[in-house]
Amino acid sequence: MKIYQFIGSRVVKTGVAVFLTALLCQWIGWPPVFAVITAIVTIEPTVSDSIKKGLVRFPASAIGSAYAVLFISLFGNSSLTYTLAAVFTIATCYRLKLHAGLLVATLTSVAMIEVIHSHFLIAFFTRLGTTTIGLGVSTLVNMFILPPDYRNLIKNNVTDIKNQTASQIERIFKAVLTDQQEKTSSMLEDLRKLDNDIKQTEKLSGFQKDEDKYHPLIETEQEQFQHLQNKLSHLRLIHYHLSNLIHNPIIDLSWTESERNTILLSVRGLVDSLKDASLFEPVTHARQLKEITEIFWEDNEEITKNNDIHPTNFPPELIILYELVSIYNLVAKFYEETERRAD
Repeated sequence: MKIYQFIGSRVVKTGVAVFLTALLCQWIGWPPVFAVITAIVTIEPTVSDSIKKGLVRFPASAIGSAYAVLFISLFGNSSLTYTLAAVFTIATCYRLKLHAGLLVATLTSVAMIEVIHSHFLIAFFTRLGTTTIGLGVSTLVNMFILPPDYRNLIKNNVTDIKNQTASQIERIFKAVLTDQQEKTSSMLEDLRKLDNDIKQTEKLSGFQKDEDKYHPLIETEQEQFQHLQNKLSHLRLIHYHLSNLIHNPIIDLSWTESERNTILLSVRGLVDSLKDASLFEPVTHARQLKEITEIFWEDNEEITKNNDIHPTNFPPELIILYELVSIYNLVAKFYEETERRAD
């Protein structure tokens, strides 16, 4: 196992950035502590974030250094100096919306008080220099050493979300078709967990898009990544339809036993094909979709004939079939992405 796989690429990059930053500061003859602090907090999930936040942290650090120099020249190395430097740095950064640089600026401000005894102007520009070194080294390390690549993690997450989604489809449809609603709270909790996993993967996808500005993917890699994004989008929509099903009252279903069995078999086939791509047969999938669609239109005709029964709301049977048909179509689109990638 490679060392960066064992302890994490971000930890490795932080260590490299700290080493190079300290080495460069010592070579110049500047105290490395402030540069090292800056380097540590500047390693971000993407190069884009490192640059964006670095542009905020530099002026913030300048503000903190200025306040440290100002108050130590007025009050010396005292408790009041630490207090005023910290408070004014935080307040100014907050007012100027330099939120990403607030922590490093405050740390720089209070740490400077201990080491400044004279030559205040030189100390101020030295702090700016060390901050620049920390920002520059950490950004370059993030760009060229183990550059962020989230595609494998996204791919694994999509597979895991797909399997979780299949399990939730089976569980929820079985519950609503057999009038077993006593576990609704548990199903909602599982759907919330699934939603969090989807959001986390969407966040990683956003990181990868940002990274593409500095490490562009080749055409085939870009296509593969786009297919992953499309798959994730389809899974997000399936989650949406499952949530609709859970949040609608499903009671007193009027289906015959034969109709329920037909729908349950369709759900079973849907779940199996989503869990195992080798079981997905487009012809079988289309046939099962046609069967439940026919039931959908039969129920729809009954509604139009007996409009007084549900004058304002859809009946539960129509809700179930609509959500199931929608999920069927989304699963077909999910596997269309796999076929396009194979081509």
